[in-house]
Amino acid sequence: MANNTKFDRDEVIDKALQLYWNRGFHGTSMRILQDEIDMRPGSIYAAFGSKEGLFKQALIRYTQLGSEHLRQCRSKVSSPLAALKLFMLTRVTQNQMSSPSCMCLLAKTIAELTDANAELLEQARSSLKAMESSFESLIIEAQSLNELSNRFDSKELARHVQINFSGLRTYIRVHGMQVPTEEIIDGIFSPFISRKSLH
Repeated sequence: MANNTKFDRDEVIDKALQLYWNRGFHGTSMRILQDEIDMRPGSIYAAFGSKEGLFKQALIRYTQLGSEHLRQCRSKVSSPLAALKLFMLTRVTQNQMSSPSCMCLLAKTIAELTDANAELLEQARSSLKAMESSFESLIIEAQSLNELSNRFDSKELARHVQINFSGLRTYIRVHGMQVPTEEIIDGIFSPFISRKSLH
């Protein structure tokens, strides 16, 4: 696949993302990778530097897709709190129904890799922090609209959302979609609802 255009590069990264998400980094051999993305090893090295380089781009792309999904959720509803809930609901539903793995690719990567892959670990951690910051932006907006109480630190609330979101995805992976997902998501936020919003 010589002389890749930008479109081709994005397509390759998207295919690699799905493969890595399904099989993990170590479970994806160079042979499997080159067959899936239809590139020879020399072309992969020329375009991405290495298998690791392509995986790093896949992590970045995954984070971009997550951020874009969050923005889309915000554009669909009038409430930042509703946007957070919609993001969580659609994310776990999509993961259960059509994604390569119910687990977040970033969490899966951190669980799989060791310090031998320090650069990839750092990218996954950085991407998780970026998503947490995106959650915080909506939390700050929700606090400004008295949807969430200002008695709680926005960073702590964002961390709370991140931890519970990751846990919910794992729980649904075990128990399936019969889990009362919407009720659980409401419960994640209910202790922090502003009393003003209840009047």
